[in-house]
Amino acid sequence: MKYVAFDLGASSGKLFEGVLRKGRLELTPVHSFANGIVRLGDGLYWDFMGIWREMCAGLRKAEQRGHVDALGVDSFNNDFSLIGSDGALLAPVRAYRDPRTLRHWDAIFAKISQRELYMRSGNQIAPFNTLMHLAAMGLDGQRHMLEGARHLLMLPDLIGYYVTAREGIEYTLAAETELMDLRDRTWIDALFRLYDIPKRLMPPLRLPGTVLGPSTAGFNADCGIRGLQFVNVCEHDTASAFIGSPLGERAVVISSGTWALVGVEAPAPVIDEFTFAANIANEGGPEGHHRVLRNVMGMWLIQELKRDYERAGQRFSFPEIADMAAAAAPFAFPIDPDDPEFYLPGDMRDKVRRVSLRENGCAPETPAEFFRCVYEALAMKYRWVVELLETAVGRRYEVINIIGGGCQDKLLDQFTANACAREVQAGPADASAIGNLLMQMVAMGEVADIPAGRSVVARSFPMEVFHPDDERAWTAQYARYQRCFAQGGAALTEG
Repeated sequence: MKYVAFDLGASSGKLFEGVLRKGRLELTPVHSFANGIVRLGDGLYWDFMGIWREMCAGLRKAEQRGHVDALGVDSFNNDFSLIGSDGALLAPVRAYRDPRTLRHWDAIFAKISQRELYMRSGNQIAPFNTLMHLAAMGLDGQRHMLEGARHLLMLPDLIGYYVTAREGIEYTLAAETELMDLRDRTWIDALFRLYDIPKRLMPPLRLPGTVLGPSTAGFNADCGIRGLQFVNVCEHDTASAFIGSPLGERAVVISSGTWALVGVEAPAPVIDEFTFAANIANEGGPEGHHRVLRNVMGMWLIQELKRDYERAGQRFSFPEIADMAAAAAPFAFPIDPDDPEFYLPGDMRDKVRRVSLRENGCAPETPAEFFRCVYEALAMKYRWVVELLETAVGRRYEVINIIGGGCQDKLLDQFTANACAREVQAGPADASAIGNLLMQMVAMGEVADIPAGRSVVARSFPMEVFHPDDERAWTAQYARYQRCFAQGGAALTEG
């Protein structure tokens, strides 16, 4: 059988063809395109029509190489649109970084404390959660949009709906809405009432590995394919990426991309006073593969700095950026990569400069200094989060598995090993697509289960190993970064 994984990220979309041959997964890229936030007025959106067009282009390419049997879609979570009683799309898809939630932060938490919300849902307190956007819609006078809609569909489920004409919400997406109790997989009725959100908006829940159904004749004709099955994979891309980690529960996993998701697998949610104070997220996965993790701003800062320099006429490739950073003086500008200043796009150099002046009384000036500042901050923040997670779950981990596109950045891999004083195994780079494909294969009966799928990954994709270097110097500097992290973390959660 031939499967296609559509892996949609915040900066790019990719379609991969996957075939299982002789116990190995053959992964072939078939199409890629740039993705990004579109600013309209004071709102931030995704170009859903463009995303749809590119997906269809990729499927046509895959079909030309042989019949496609199944399709799965994974993407960033939290973002949604609404469909009306006739199935028509009622609104564009707002981006999770849209500032409306920050604008209404205090009003939203006037109805419920951050602690109570966390204890109910187990999700981290953050401005990008789905509940925050739904509450902001009400405060912006848009409740009529919710009243007039038939269903709310998360972005991958919206694609699934237009492929199959069937509606649902996949569990790993539902689990991050802040509206679900992860302990029993039920909606939290009190939150729907508190924020006047019609509960009927939520479509039927679909578990990972559900075959949603066949593509419609209209879709097949428009897309130029013979027809396929749409599979509800782990549609939250982090959930798919963790499934694609060959080390699984044996390691701390860092899914490194625009965001860095630093987490561990646990059999059940961990929701207590410590995890609330540390703003540790509980995220859903297939049975037995729950994630306990914390977001770190990730390659977003590098990407935004790169865009700033491009707008100023200076173009650097990612390898050039790493080379410059490696040559710059170490530990000159400690900052917290999760400082709230960095959340919204634009003017990242000015933001980093302001934060560094506040923290250090001095700031980077050259491109090399800016990039070095961010690389070190990310690696040190990874150590800080790893230590929090170990306390939360009561276990020490000797290995860190960096997966996703960011694992190809060897400087950050090495800095992470140095900062965390642990072995780092890097790979696979396309973990979200690989996890997507594995869930399709499980759903279609070609792979027995997730452990069997991870064995396939281990056989199919080599890992690069990084050992700690200059450990004493990194440990000596860690206290300076810890002071920044304590201040930045408080600012993020207190608003």
